[in-house]
Amino acid sequence: MIKITLPDGSVREFEKGTTPMEIAKNISEGFARNVISAKFNTAIIESSTPLHKDGSLVLYTWKDKEGKTAFWHSTSHIVAQALEELYPGVKLTIGPAIDNGFYYDVDLPEGTISEKDFPSIEKKALEIARGKHDFKMKSVTKEDALNFYKEEGNEYKIELIENLEDGTITFCDHDTFTDLCRGGHIPNTGIVKAIKILSVAGAYWRGDENKPQLTRIYGISFPKQKELTEYLALLEEAKKRDHRKLGKELELFTFSQKVGQGLPLWLPKGAALRERLEGFLKKAQKKAGYEMVVTPHIGQKELYVTSGHYAKYGEDSFQPIKTPKMDEEFLLKPMNCPHHCEVYNFKPHSYKDLPKRFAEFGTVYRYEQSGELHGLTRVRGFTQDDAHIFCTPDQVDQEFMNVIDLSLYVLGSLGFDNFTAQVSIRDPKNPDKYIGTVENWEKAENAIINAAKEKGLDYVIEEGEAAFYGPKLDFMVKDALGRNWQLGTIQVDYTLPERFDLTYKGSDNELHRPIMIHRAPFGSMERFIALLLEHTGGNFPLWLIPEQAIVLPVSEKHEKYAEKVLKSLENSEIRALIDNRNETVGKKIREAEMNKIPFMLIVGENDEKANTISVRRHGGDDLGAITIEEFKDLVTKEINSTLKSF
Repeated sequence: MIKITLPDGSVREFEKGTTPMEIAKNISEGFARNVISAKFNTAIIESSTPLHKDGSLVLYTWKDKEGKTAFWHSTSHIVAQALEELYPGVKLTIGPAIDNGFYYDVDLPEGTISEKDFPSIEKKALEIARGKHDFKMKSVTKEDALNFYKEEGNEYKIELIENLEDGTITFCDHDTFTDLCRGGHIPNTGIVKAIKILSVAGAYWRGDENKPQLTRIYGISFPKQKELTEYLALLEEAKKRDHRKLGKELELFTFSQKVGQGLPLWLPKGAALRERLEGFLKKAQKKAGYEMVVTPHIGQKELYVTSGHYAKYGEDSFQPIKTPKMDEEFLLKPMNCPHHCEVYNFKPHSYKDLPKRFAEFGTVYRYEQSGELHGLTRVRGFTQDDAHIFCTPDQVDQEFMNVIDLSLYVLGSLGFDNFTAQVSIRDPKNPDKYIGTVENWEKAENAIINAAKEKGLDYVIEEGEAAFYGPKLDFMVKDALGRNWQLGTIQVDYTLPERFDLTYKGSDNELHRPIMIHRAPFGSMERFIALLLEHTGGNFPLWLIPEQAIVLPVSEKHEKYAEKVLKSLENSEIRALIDNRNETVGKKIREAEMNKIPFMLIVGENDEKANTISVRRHGGDDLGAITIEEFKDLVTKEINSTLKSF
């Protein structure tokens, strides 16, 4: 008999060789019908894998992230079989699950795959799925695996196998199809009821531009057709909300090939939006005891060697900038933290001075590959709302909780109410990925977990997601379309204070090492604005939107009154403008709607006589004729309802 520990802590005994599916049926026949994947101890396995020793078992359904991963990975096998049948001679490479769906990279013998080919691939894949073929794993010797793919003439699989150790190689079979695979599949192909090929793109083998370019086929699948229909509707809505499209329509930002890829140019409306966001955070930071600093856009290479950033990120940095002086090199700043360490080092500190909280909207630069660039979410130059807190060990917990409060204030003021907290810790199996002592890592990880508990956050712990110098807490936000984004991060760092020899004099008159907390509620201004654009669809909170109202005179003879209305609004710091073009009011309203302006103030003869304005909200809600003062009160109340004081 073997002892199986279930997620609720209960332990049940089963005969050796019992499968996860049999255990699921022992729990509940109804539950078992939904089980599609499993994890035994730390390994993802099939629901049909026999278990021969004691261990912990987790059973996954479609509702679980891990269940979706197995589902989409299994579908990539089905699509790969369809491609083999439709394109004789195609060479398969890899086909993993991704956050939403899967892709498969293939080398086509000739021709290309385009959008017109998608329906035939989907049809063939669904035909295969309806066969209800079991996914079966089998171990293969390295020699047999190499011979299999040598016969096929697939140099890509051969390269993968040559890097594997004998005794660790497995194939997955279903129907007439065999593929090199580590495992993690659903029970059979029949569970897949809906498949959609989403797009096709080029991709270099192993991500190396010096290697052959392959065809990457992206797709997604579901256990019900209804779910695919809903997902495609969501994709259409996402296209409408694409921040690149909205940023252009609302005249917020642009890009120029002459300036360079990944380097956004902020237009007047976008610059004003950024300025308001910065002002909003600066006001809250001032109340929280932060001091603003300014550091250069470049630093000597040795600065980043000292911090450890050069060793970790040197390959992703821009090439060093050489000066007329021999052997002197500078880098475009990839991080603000080393500069802030040197700000701290400006003078000696006592324990009575701490905590010191230095904040900066600091622009940093990373050389992202051109294929990785994406609007404002992946750029080469971006501004972080960075701050670094230098504190004593007994101040860490409280300071961390204070930063949580600030982060929650930022998210709440901008309508990001649906989120979880992710505590990212080390991967204990890969200690070489990190710098610093195990003791300090344990202290830092415990500090973050304690703060999350104290604040009552809904949090999860993720191994292996920590920064190289310390663990962190990230806010994982769900937007209006149900997509998850990482917004805002807080990190505890024992390492940089050691590397920069930061000290303070304690009450014992001895020198001690401060602890450093990194925090950025926005993360980067560029990415935050991109996600805010897509979350709101361009309908920003009233306190933030570039233009809060537009005055629309019915005809030329009402322009003087319109200017009077505008001046009154501006005196109350309401951002407004006049549309006095020789166009119909209907056309002006339509264009104001397209520009996402919250209020349209229509002024005609009756309004001028009564000293009122006819107010129409974005979206078509008619508020009727009210006085200018009543409108001001309306705006003030709406702003105060969303923008609370920190």
